[in-house]
Amino acid sequence: MADGMNAASVVDGEEGSHLRWYQGISSYAWMVLVVAALGWMFDTMDQNIFNLVRLPSLKDILHSSLPASEVEAAAKALGGQVTAIFLLGWAAGGFLFGMIGDKLGRTKTMALTIITYAAFTGLTGLTHTPLTYGFCRFMTALGVGGEFAAGASLVAEVFPSRSRAMALGSLQALSAVGNIMAALVTLGLSNVANSWRWAFAVGALPAVLVYFIMRRIEEPQKWVDAKAKAKASDIEMGTIAGLFRDPVLRRNTIAGTLLAMAGVGGLWGVGFWSPDFMASVLKAQHLTDPEIARAKSYVFLVQQVGALFGMFFYTILSERIGRRPALAFVFVLAFGSIQGFFHFVTDQQSALLWAPVLGFCTLAPFAAYSIYFPELFPTRLRSTGTGFCYNCARILAAAAPLALGQLAKNFDVPSDPAAGMRTAAAIVSFIYIAGFIGLALAPETRGKPLPE
Repeated sequence: MADGMNAASVVDGEEGSHLRWYQGISSYAWMVLVVAALGWMFDTMDQNIFNLVRLPSLKDILHSSLPASEVEAAAKALGGQVTAIFLLGWAAGGFLFGMIGDKLGRTKTMALTIITYAAFTGLTGLTHTPLTYGFCRFMTALGVGGEFAAGASLVAEVFPSRSRAMALGSLQALSAVGNIMAALVTLGLSNVANSWRWAFAVGALPAVLVYFIMRRIEEPQKWVDAKAKAKASDIEMGTIAGLFRDPVLRRNTIAGTLLAMAGVGGLWGVGFWSPDFMASVLKAQHLTDPEIARAKSYVFLVQQVGALFGMFFYTILSERIGRRPALAFVFVLAFGSIQGFFHFVTDQQSALLWAPVLGFCTLAPFAAYSIYFPELFPTRLRSTGTGFCYNCARILAAAAPLALGQLAKNFDVPSDPAAGMRTAAAIVSFIYIAGFIGLALAPETRGKPLPE
């Protein structure tokens, strides 16, 4: 690893100023990016398998305990509750593994989180009650919440400054591939009996990646040096209190949390409900359950293709005009895309046109979180700060899916099963206002080295 780290540092100064971001990068740094991207890609695959099978899985679990006429509405309401539980578990995992990432190391923490989310995704497919289903989603979320902070910190500390933004943007953009894989998994299993159970079983496969991580990836030198310095100075690494003692770090932490709250609330509170919205739209057209399942997968698939381009779009734009103005622009796009999708989609054809727009706009801010958050915190608090901002937002944003599920139920119209969700989405999308409050507090970090 030493040769790889030295190669990265050599091209980080004047000698590398003439190179493009991808030139002069060591093979070890590329391997780190690939492994971190795979961990995050499988992470998002497991997240979105749940989004795609949420309604049918909960209907299957509830059908034996409720009259058939009540199952659909109850599953929607329970879906909001389970999604909120997932977001709370995600937040808890971000806090826990964020601190562990600074104390124990990026690589070991990433391995622990992958094992956690893969194992409990698989176990979700074996559940038969709402209680065990919710418990498995919470435990899955612990690993999901922790993986991002460890992976982003690892990539940020291995790549040279001139390449950091594009590497981190690529890491986040490739998460869309995980989302696409989720759509392909559910699409391929749409005609299989108990397909949602088999889909969760596929989600257990990423655990194999842990073997490679533990054998090939070492801790970044920046973290090793920071740990040695902290030990010599008797400074504790990875404490949440450390984010609030210094006024600059406190301001950065509050700003980052509000920025993440906007994106997480908009995406998980509204954007990722597009499959359930599609089911409501198509139900009125008297399609069969397998036909609806396939349509949902196709719509979600093209939504994630849009997301892939949206995250690269933010990455490139932020390098040209700055992190803050680029984020303000994509927040506006995200709000508009939600209004457009939930207002104008009336059938599968219009959904296929609007879904890529929705994915492009609502996922674009997430590239900012992978690029921007590691730039806000020193090495001894980088994983903790990144995890805190990304996941504290999930506690604050957990109300969004609850609100959507309840509002959709309250505004339901018998003649139009999608009417309630249209109104609910329009209301909940105003959560992007929190992002603009965060931008008012946030510093600009483009072109600056990582704080040590």
